[in-house]
Amino acid sequence: MTEVKEYGRKIQYYETDRMGIVHHSNYIRWMEEARTDVLEQIGLPYDKIEKAGILIPVLGASCEYRISFRYAENFRIKVIPNGFNGIKMGLKYEIYGQEDGKLHAAGETSHCFLDRKMMPVHLKRDYPEIYNRLVAYMGD
Repeated sequence: MTEVKEYGRKIQYYETDRMGIVHHSNYIRWMEEARTDVLEQIGLPYDKIEKAGILIPVLGASCEYRISFRYAENFRIKVIPNGFNGIKMGLKYEIYGQEDGKLHAAGETSHCFLDRKMMPVHLKRDYPEIYNRLVAYMGD
């Protein structure tokens, strides 16, 4: 069964542009922050994954911008599993304003699992603990 997790924080001044709004590139960064936080929430912090010799590169990322954020606003991101087969995984992100509750942006990322030689990893066979934690969160 898939499970939606959340991540949130306050917008920093350096994330804004000359117009006083958050620069569009930061939304992709926030999705990465949310992804790493969710992995930690399910017991798979990135340092543990990397110590096991696994890399999780981004295969694709997209974001649709709806409402601009400004400095000092708070946001929360719903991280929604979007497919996992033991070799690849996908995640969707919904970025909401904490104060207004409105959807400000939505995005997706796709990933694969590689070893240090950049070869695909068979998680179910070679890393069953990591595989089982991901299945528990992502579903299968």
